[in-house]
Amino acid sequence: MPKNEKPISAPWADPDEAPEWTPEVFERAEIRHGDQIARPATGTLARRGRPKLEQPKKQVTLRLDQDVIDRLRADGPGWQSRINAILKKAVET
Repeated sequence: MPKNEKPISAPWADPDEAPEWTPEVFERAEIRHGDQIARPATGTLARRGRPKLEQPKKQVTLRLDQDVIDRLRADGPGWQSRINAILKKAVET
């Protein structure tokens, strides 16, 4: 049986390598007293990620003829987006 070579603990990080905390960072930071939040965080300490869309796409299940799928896939990546564009154009007319 092979020996488990995974490290037991996370690698040590030198706290002296951490960036300096500026007054601006302290102004944005959350302030707590025990479990109570006295002031929530503001600015760059908010959630990361892609902004929420006003009209996000919905996932659906759709059955299409195999020849339609083959034709759209033959044009390369993005075939599902092309289906969406074709359907959008059809409902606008």
